[in-house]
Amino acid sequence: MVCGTTSGAGKSFLVTALARWFARRGLRVAPFKAQNMSNNARVVADGEMGSAQYFQALAARAEPEVRMNPVLLKPENDTQSQVIVLGKPDAELSRTPWRERSERLWPTIRASLDSLGAENDLLVIEGAGSPAEINLEASDIVNMRVAEAANAATVLICDIDRGGAFAHLYGTHQLLRPAHRALLRGFVFNKFRGDAALLPPGPQMLEELTGVPTLGVLPMWREHGLPEEDGVFDAEPAASGFSVAVVAYPRISNLDEFAPLKRVPGLSLSWVRRPESLARADLLILPGSKHVAGDLEWLRATGLDAAIAAHVGAGKPTLAVCGGLQLLGTELKDPDGVEGAAVGLGILPLITEYRAGKHQHRSHYTLDHLGGYWAPLSGIGFDGYEIRHGRTEVTGAIERHAALRLALPGDGGWQQDSVLALYTHGLFESAAVVKALFGATTPTLEDTLEGLADFIDEHIGHDRLMSLLG
Repeated sequence: MVCGTTSGAGKSFLVTALARWFARRGLRVAPFKAQNMSNNARVVADGEMGSAQYFQALAARAEPEVRMNPVLLKPENDTQSQVIVLGKPDAELSRTPWRERSERLWPTIRASLDSLGAENDLLVIEGAGSPAEINLEASDIVNMRVAEAANAATVLICDIDRGGAFAHLYGTHQLLRPAHRALLRGFVFNKFRGDAALLPPGPQMLEELTGVPTLGVLPMWREHGLPEEDGVFDAEPAASGFSVAVVAYPRISNLDEFAPLKRVPGLSLSWVRRPESLARADLLILPGSKHVAGDLEWLRATGLDAAIAAHVGAGKPTLAVCGGLQLLGTELKDPDGVEGAAVGLGILPLITEYRAGKHQHRSHYTLDHLGGYWAPLSGIGFDGYEIRHGRTEVTGAIERHAALRLALPGDGGWQQDSVLALYTHGLFESAAVVKALFGATTPTLEDTLEGLADFIDEHIGHDRLMSLLG
C-alpha cells in the first residue's frame, strides 16, 4: 500500500509505476483504492471508476473494473458530492452525512478488496490524502483500515519539493496507532531536485527515530506523461507557439483527457481563469463540468462569458466537451433536481434537460464530415466515453440553423462554424486525432507506463522493491 503525507505527494504516480514494475515480473497485479474523491472518471463495462485507478489497471495489464475503486466521490460543491458505488450513482448515500456514510460503505469496500486479493497475486493499494488525519480516523475507510485489512506492506511517500519532508514523515509516523506503524516498510522522498549530497544524514536520522528505512529518492520529473489526477497547472498561456487554453472553472471534470496535448511539439497548454488570459489563446477548450449551472454563474462573475463569446465571434476554434457543450446552449432544464437549471451562454441553439438516470457509455466513435478548422478530423474514429445526466436537443429542426451540422450520430455532438461541441470524452487521447489536427506524433500511453517502471527501477531498485513482497 502507498500512503502519502499530503495530497499531491505522488501516491497515484507511485502506485501506477509499481503496478507496471511488478506486472513485468509475471505477477497477476490489480490496483485498489477504496474511496477516491475526484471528478476525473472513466467508463468501464460495469459503470464508472476513478481515472487514476483506470490507468493503474492498464499499468498492471489488467482489465479496469469498478471493484478496483468501489467508491468514487464526485464533488458538486464544497460540502456535497455525488457518491458512486461500484460504478453507479447512489442518491441516498449522496445525501448521507460523511461520518455516517463510511460504515455503510465498508462492507462493499471489504468485499471488493477480498475478492480482488483472491483473484490476483498482488494488490497495489492507494491511500487518500494522509493516513494521519486524526479527526477522521474513526470513519477511515481508505487508509490504514484498508492496510490493516490487507496486512499490506505500507510505503509512505512525501513531496520533498514543498519543504518540511522530514517533519511530514516523522509526524505522520508518530500519529499512527502502533499497530499501523508496524505495517510501514519504507519512506519515499518524491520530487527531489538540487544537490543530492545535501540530503544525508537526514534519512539515516529519520530511520533512527522511527525504525523505518528510506526506500528511495525520486527526482523531480515533470515530463513523465501520466495525467495528473486533480491538478490544474500552467495557469498562463506561453508567450510563443500555438496556444491551447482550457477554461478551469471550479467544478472542472475529466481534465486528464487533455494531458496528451502537453507533449505536442510547438503547442502550449494552459488553464485559464481570467478573461485576459483567454484573449491570447488560439484554440479554446471548454471541458466537462460536474456542476454546469454553478460554473455558468462563475463564468459570468469573472467576465469569462464575454471573453468566450469574443473568441467564438472572432472565428477562432473552440472545442466544448460534455458540460462545456451544455453551457454553450440556450437553456438548462432540471425538472428532477439533478444539477440545477440555468440560462446558457446562447452560443449554440441547444437545450439540455437533466434526468435522474445517468448515461455511462464507452465506444468507438467516428466523426462526421466537418468543416473549417475541424475539417482534418472528418471521418476519423477514436475510442471515447460518455458520463452525463444531460440530454441535449437542437431547438427546432436542425435545418433551421444554416451553420449547424451534426458531428456525431444522435445527440453526440454538433459543429457550428468554428465551434465543435461533443458529448464524448477522449478526443485527444487518439494518436490519429492529434496527428490530423497538429501534425505531431506523441508518446503512447504504453511508452509512459514503461517509463514509470524504468524510473522506479533506477531510483528505488530491484532488491528494495522485491523486499516489499516479504
